[in-house]
Amino acid sequence: MKHAGCTIVGHMQRLRRGARLAVVDITPLPDAERPSIRRVVEGLRYARSRPELLGTYAIDMVAMFFGVPTALFPAIAAQYKGASVLGFLYAAPAVGSFVATLTSGWTGRVHRLGFAVAVAAACWGLAVLGFGLVSVLPLLLLFLALAGAADELSAIFRSTLWNATIPDALRGRLAGIELISYSSGPTLGNVESGVVASLFGVRASIISGGALCVAGVVGLAVALPSLRAFDDRMEEQGTERR
Repeated sequence: MKHAGCTIVGHMQRLRRGARLAVVDITPLPDAERPSIRRVVEGLRYARSRPELLGTYAIDMVAMFFGVPTALFPAIAAQYKGASVLGFLYAAPAVGSFVATLTSGWTGRVHRLGFAVAVAAACWGLAVLGFGLVSVLPLLLLFLALAGAADELSAIFRSTLWNATIPDALRGRLAGIELISYSSGPTLGNVESGVVASLFGVRASIISGGALCVAGVVGLAVALPSLRAFDDRMEEQGTERR
């Protein structure tokens, strides 16, 4: 009965979201060009012309590919109390993300957004590494919450950087590139963590994933000086001059 109630609530939430979408006006602007391959190519060319933009996509992919241990949660939970612990493992990152969102007012004072994205992604990797190193359940949940908070902060800084760099006419196409990263990164990360766990063990998979995430993020930050140096105040000044 409890599971049936959860299913009904889930369907009601989907219907509510669908109803909201139904009343949204998505009529194209009169002067908007029709979708075409040429328009997609324009978006890709613009992304290539902005290394700091490509850097945020690359850092996000690296963090998701190496630092997503979600597929291993059932194996971790089985070492404790099984299903009763599994829910806490899944919920902990969301709790950290929620707290980070509630306390995110200070992020508006951060202007070196590319550097902030790299730091937040590296913190995500460090938190995953800590998750793999500890065995006490409260600490496991704490590190997962820290990972969720770092992920949320990275998303805030990324979206702010995108809003500062992407022209309005290209936002839809560049959002499509981000959607590819967002939808494929965690899935590929779960495959990676599962394969490594099957070869070397669950703990080794988590620890190596966190370490490789940090190494990859640091490597990209070093290789992309324009990402590290990006300052939204300079971008605003350049926009005003144009």
